[in-house]
Amino acid sequence: MLVNLVEILKIAEEKKCAVGAFNTPNLECVLAVIAAAEKLEVPVIIAHAELHEDVAPLQKIGPVMVQAAKAAKVPVCVHLDHCETLSYMQEALEIGFTGVMYDGSTLPYEENLANTKKAVAMAKAYNCGVEAELGALASREGGGANASGPVYTDPEEAVAFCKETGIDALAPSFGTAHGIYKSKPVLDLDRVKTIAQKTGLPLVMHGGSGVSPEDYRTGIANGLRKINYYSYMSKAGTNAVRELLDKEDVTFFHDLALAAQKAMEADAERAMRVFAGKNP
Repeated sequence: MLVNLVEILKIAEEKKCAVGAFNTPNLECVLAVIAAAEKLEVPVIIAHAELHEDVAPLQKIGPVMVQAAKAAKVPVCVHLDHCETLSYMQEALEIGFTGVMYDGSTLPYEENLANTKKAVAMAKAYNCGVEAELGALASREGGGANASGPVYTDPEEAVAFCKETGIDALAPSFGTAHGIYKSKPVLDLDRVKTIAQKTGLPLVMHGGSGVSPEDYRTGIANGLRKINYYSYMSKAGTNAVRELLDKEDVTFFHDLALAAQKAMEADAERAMRVFAGKNP
């Protein structure tokens, strides 16, 4: 069932849980994530990041994602993650995406504000929800290093930004990072609570892979309603392929793809259980 970002975040707010948002740059990822959500009977977000354009072009993977969402037995939002250009966002809207995340976090505040306003106006014409980012993570999407470290979101600035732009969800910076963590992240979850209370909006955790279940639960209690998760799910698929090749002489690629899909489904299911407050 295809739903928009606002609808799926409303479900999360009513249940005081978080919805998992999983990047799905290929068919195996799409199938794995939706299968896990259907098994647990929880809503889910499947996402495509602009940086994955060279992995799976939006014009090819986008329609697949939308069709899979329509056929799913649970609510599914098809979301554009970390979109840095409004022209690319327009492509996603025309394909039928129901959520978009405009990322102007590396821009000066006023430029981020102006572009986010434009993104909101564009998306509303398609009944599409909008997420934006304020502050900056310790690494960019894809795991690239940022030597300057995270730029934490100022709560008062967040209030003004949300009010002026009219966004539906905010991704604040509070200590997470994209990619694989080399050490346990230290999260400012009190900042999350303050921003949630002051803005009144659902908050989003980027760099969600590798965070402890305890920190997930505290973050959700403090106002996180969307948690982005991809790196560790993808790594689980890679590990499954490696293990299969170590055990036997595999002839057909589809056997490797299926092994990766099943492993990613299991990893996504574990994450969804935590996000939804279900027993492990």
